[in-house]
Amino acid sequence: MDSLRDPEHALVVLSGGQDSTTCLYWALSRFAQVSAISFDYGQRHRVELDAARTIAAMAGVGHTIIPINTFSALGGNALTDQQISPDTGPDAETLLPNTFVPGRNLIFLTFAAALAWQQQLDHLVVGVAQTDYSGYPDCRDHTLQALEQALCLGMDRQILLHTPLMHLSKADTVRLAMQLGALPALAHSHTCYHGAVPPCGECAACQLRAKGFAEAGVADPLVQYH
Repeated sequence: MDSLRDPEHALVVLSGGQDSTTCLYWALSRFAQVSAISFDYGQRHRVELDAARTIAAMAGVGHTIIPINTFSALGGNALTDQQISPDTGPDAETLLPNTFVPGRNLIFLTFAAALAWQQQLDHLVVGVAQTDYSGYPDCRDHTLQALEQALCLGMDRQILLHTPLMHLSKADTVRLAMQLGALPALAHSHTCYHGAVPPCGECAACQLRAKGFAEAGVADPLVQYH
């Protein structure tokens, strides 16, 4: 065992996207044991789960997929509602993109903490970042700090939420992925809001990803792979 690594076991919330993949490799560099959890929440693009399975297998970590159909039943956002296009812009009242799924990260992390409790794990890793262009409120640092406290109280157990990308730009995230050796796995990640493989290159998510790789001076392995 690498003496520089924390001897404990970390659980990574793995969506199959760029950020969560980078966080998986961040966890592998810091913890002796790592496993991943993904959520089947009625997302329109099932390719996300395929990406998560592939990446977990490449990393050699155990992978659990938890079904949650509530978000699909609620609808009202472009990620779960077939009637809403991610290209229609932000909501006029909230000013948030219509790709915002209210409560998603709060629910995901609560279920992840429940699995961690069952497996007697103390560390959860999630790829949220308040520097992201979207400004999702459940990706902000103070939200995650409050949630960590609530989980500790509600589970009666120390639950540590690790957010290694919280204050990084997309370019910084790309540089970190390169340092961690995560680029081969990123070739199999999924970002496109339209679920396109290869990625459409035109939606907000594709453009943000492309901008990050360009600013970091690194070729996106996803684009090269396809």
